Amino acid sequence: MTRAGHAALDDELRQLKSVERPAVIRAIAEAREHGDLSENAEYHAAREKQSFIEGRIKELEAVLSLAEVIDPAKLSGAIKFGATVTLVDDETGDEKTYQIVGETEADIERGLLNLRSPLARALIGKDEGDSVDVKTPGGQRSYEVVSVRFV
Repeated sequence: MTRAGHAALDDELRQLKSVERPAVIRAIAEAREHGDLSENAEYHAAREKQSFIEGRIKELEAVLSLAEVIDPAKLSGAIKFGATVTLVDDETGDEKTYQIVGETEADIERGLLNLRSPLARALIGKDEGDSVDVKTPGGQRSYEVVSVRFV
């Protein structure tokens, strides 16, 4: 995972532990004061939220404990994890830029492409000027690699 991805997950974990968890504990205590728990919607909602928060904390702790942080700036050469790649769609001429990242930090809307996605798998090992054919759910697409940077 990249340093930025690790930092984002670490920030989320800190937020859950220091803000969200105490808030839901207070909400549960307050809902308990309202009496009968069997028909107390506030109590059940707070318990459900607590369950989600605790599950997410465990998930983040597991991911972070196993994470290997890679600094893309120290890499070079052909496309691999961490590369920022600019592509031109051969059909439409649209230019798009993606950084190839791990599954936990992928966000296509922000240009963070999952290493396991069909496009990223097709790009691995390619270099500037190469053409890439990708089988996508929308059909076969062709791209040209315009630039490869490691930032």
